[in-house]
Amino acid sequence: MSYPAALYFGERGLPTAGYRPAGQEPELRIGEGGTEVSYLATGATTGGLFGLYRWDMGSRPSGPSAHYHRTMAESFYVLTGTVRLFDGATWIDARPGDFLHVPPGGVHAFRNESGEPVSMLLHFAPGAPREGYFEELAEIAESGRTLTAEEWTELYRRHDQYMV
Repeated sequence: MSYPAALYFGERGLPTAGYRPAGQEPELRIGEGGTEVSYLATGATTGGLFGLYRWDMGSRPSGPSAHYHRTMAESFYVLTGTVRLFDGATWIDARPGDFLHVPPGGVHAFRNESGEPVSMLLHFAPGAPREGYFEELAEIAESGRTLTAEEWTELYRRHDQYMV
């Protein structure tokens, strides 16, 4: 394997790094006492290279059912707590330091069933605009709106999420 093609051709580096202090408030809250999402690096801020989100789940059971993506890989890195990760075949009780990488087309899911808060990093490559999907989920939860099966399918399709 070799390095990818160059993305920068200048003779000197640029002062373009982005810093996010640890205490910054999350950009999104999904459900009352539920999940907080911090947009560490979005596809827009990385030029489409990747997206990185801190996913802090409350103590109530939550998480998506088994699904896959066609356009991106997704990875999970557990920071605190115990989260159940599905690798397409087996549910794994993942703990701090555990990592799961899912290539495009790989079936996966995650759930917090521990009764305790959980924190993890979600990484998408390339950097799809996942924050739009997360924000739609938050709006649905906050409004109490009920979607039909067809509306869920359309929402998932628009955001490269194919339920299994």
